[in-house]
Amino acid sequence: MHLIWTIIIGFVAGLIAKALTPGAGPGGFFLTAALGIAGSLAATYIGQALGLYPPGHAAGFIASIIGAIVLLLGYHLFTRNRVN
Repeated sequence: MHLIWTIIIGFVAGLIAKALTPGAGPGGFFLTAALGIAGSLAATYIGQALGLYPPGHAAGFIASIIGAIVLLLGYHLFTRNRVN
């Protein structure tokens, strides 16, 4: 059940990260959701493994948003030089 909540929180974190990240960003719903979920999973498990916060702590949600923002910025850097 913890993984399901992490995915749901990741989806919300992806939407918030897209709203906070400058630029057009990935336009697709599924790409935004995937980046948010990946950022959430990474931030949740890395933060807990480092002992920064326990499971279910509010810092995990904030870290999920930061993780999604980092992934979105990485996506911007990776795709900005592509010719459309």
